[in-house]
Amino acid sequence: MRDLSSFTRRDVLGCALAAPLAAADSGVVPYIRSLARDDGGYAWAPDPGSHLTPTFAAIACYRLLGQDPPRKAALARFLREHYPLPEKRRQGERPLRRFDFEQIQALAWLGEDVSGFAALARAWSGPAPYLKAYEHQGHPVFQHEVMSLLCRPLVGLDAATPQWKAYVLSRRRPNGSFNSTPASEGGDGHAMNTWWGLEALKALGEPTGGNDALAAWLEACQLPSGGFTWQPKPELAGVEDVAYTWAALRSLKALGVTPARAGRCAAWLHSLRNPDGGYGDRPGRQSNPVATFQALDSLGVLGVTPRPSARKPPAAKPLPDGLKVFTIQIEAPGAGSPLEAVEMVRALGIHIWGAKNAEPGWIARCQQVAGLRRAPVLFCVGNEEYGSYQRLPGLGSPSHLADLLAPAGSDFGAPMADPAKPVPWHVFRDQRIGAVRKAGGVMIWQFNENEELTRILLDEAVETGTYAAVSQFHFGNENFLNTQPFLMRYQDVLPFVALQDAHTRESWWWGDQLVGFRTLFLAREPSWEGWLEALRRNWVMAVRHDAVSGFVTWLGGGTKDVRRRVLEAQDQWRWWGNKPDDIIRPAASLAALSPGDPFEAGAPASGIALRLRCRHSNTTQGLPRAPEVELVQLSVDGATVEPRRIEKKNERGVIADRYYIHQIAAPPPGRHTATARVRVIATGEETNLTADWPRN
Repeated sequence: MRDLSSFTRRDVLGCALAAPLAAADSGVVPYIRSLARDDGGYAWAPDPGSHLTPTFAAIACYRLLGQDPPRKAALARFLREHYPLPEKRRQGERPLRRFDFEQIQALAWLGEDVSGFAALARAWSGPAPYLKAYEHQGHPVFQHEVMSLLCRPLVGLDAATPQWKAYVLSRRRPNGSFNSTPASEGGDGHAMNTWWGLEALKALGEPTGGNDALAAWLEACQLPSGGFTWQPKPELAGVEDVAYTWAALRSLKALGVTPARAGRCAAWLHSLRNPDGGYGDRPGRQSNPVATFQALDSLGVLGVTPRPSARKPPAAKPLPDGLKVFTIQIEAPGAGSPLEAVEMVRALGIHIWGAKNAEPGWIARCQQVAGLRRAPVLFCVGNEEYGSYQRLPGLGSPSHLADLLAPAGSDFGAPMADPAKPVPWHVFRDQRIGAVRKAGGVMIWQFNENEELTRILLDEAVETGTYAAVSQFHFGNENFLNTQPFLMRYQDVLPFVALQDAHTRESWWWGDQLVGFRTLFLAREPSWEGWLEALRRNWVMAVRHDAVSGFVTWLGGGTKDVRRRVLEAQDQWRWWGNKPDDIIRPAASLAALSPGDPFEAGAPASGIALRLRCRHSNTTQGLPRAPEVELVQLSVDGATVEPRRIEKKNERGVIADRYYIHQIAAPPPGRHTATARVRVIATGEETNLTADWPRN
């Protein structure tokens, strides 16, 4: 165990840790070791693969305990090779510099040469652009911008440009605290952003100034429990948290101030310890490596030795008998052919279809078709309210906070969507979310990269139910727990779901996503009430298995018992065959369309029209790409016919729809059958589809 005087320059720049804990409790080490994975890094407890953020936290824990992490060569290799963002995103708009800092600092802690990152850090000449589609004024996330500055000394660069200085100082409030938006826009500081701001001042060589006022502000963040919240007497989510406590203690130490109620704070930190040896974010929460690092470092700042947990492991609560596994697709397509939507439902085993931003009458028509075809599915509303911004003073005005599910036909209110004028959060919460909940609906948290803001709103959700679940898997290549790992702190208190967020005009062209990821829930029946109960009890899981996951099954959320029950019933819901890449999906769709069939492309003015769509791979915007199935022959009552091939382009000149159509102007009376023989291009396998008319 080294004393502080032997630390190197790299130890004290960027993320200085407390001195190694005297007589450190070794019970933490087995917990950290339990998170090690074969890929060389460390993972969140439920995950089979490692991630940069828990790996960074694990290394920090070893250092605080005065130990070298094992497998250092493999650990360094993991850190270099597993950056969570693609290179294009790393260099472009909305970069997440926290990951750069964690990568560089962790490698430096291992004694690795990090000078090769100097060119990358040198290119960050000022705050990165942030799209106004995500934050109304384009304000970047303060935490990530500060990390750009903290990387510089680690790689041997001098202090940053005047542009950085102006940016950091503009975020400081008169009382010395910091927050995400300029102080000129109003709003008090945030404890975490205050710590990042003080670190930025140090990196810039700027004095802190106003220490007495800031120390008083930080002291006022401490609650009677001993833990700290994010702001003195906050109007929202005024709960204590290990991250807030760590940030406040670190800030006070930087100001040379000892907390007035240090003993009570230490007792609160001890209460975070769990029987597994780790620490949770709040008392009773599951252990996670980031909370463990922050708790250990906080105890070190206080000069207090960690204690084993006095709590016993919680008694297991077995799941009730009679629960089955059902599927809901949240924000699935709300446009295009109802006939094909119902066909997809039947083929893919979907029990609830949340239709995104559907035209009037579309959901009712889909439910009607499902009834006629005896398809056991419930169609409901699954909207994203575009152009909706919510303002939180000091933290910004983000979008993507208005995603809802509601029963079909219910009065869930009107969107608060004015792109020119963000709505104060409390107004949106009380009126917009209030109307959705009054109608028996729920709000789903989609996306926000501002950790400080997200913590506030999701802590409020845990306390009051404003949001019922958190989105994990998303269309395209997105896993929000990969890019926003701080969401993992909610894994035991909020359900994680898969959000389709459909962008298409035809459900048929959303097939890759419909067979790629979904939300599973446990209930006795696949009813709306069963779904709401599953949300309340966290009997919910997100699952992904497609080309994005490498045809490996990714699981999100769910307690151990829920995961076990879901995996035991895998044959009831999985959408792949004996081979992982053998995705089960309809080869084609053949429909006999009548005059006036609503929402059906190619519906005739008179007579009958036969429409055939073949399977294609799809873009992430729900457009047909390469054909995977081809038409061999179409016949009517045994006689071969020659259908016309139709292609429709969107406003950008890109093919948006492709199908075959054959019209029968005056079909003879009686029942008729059309048969389409189609072939899977990759295998040559052929199959027949039929459509009859008049319909039963």
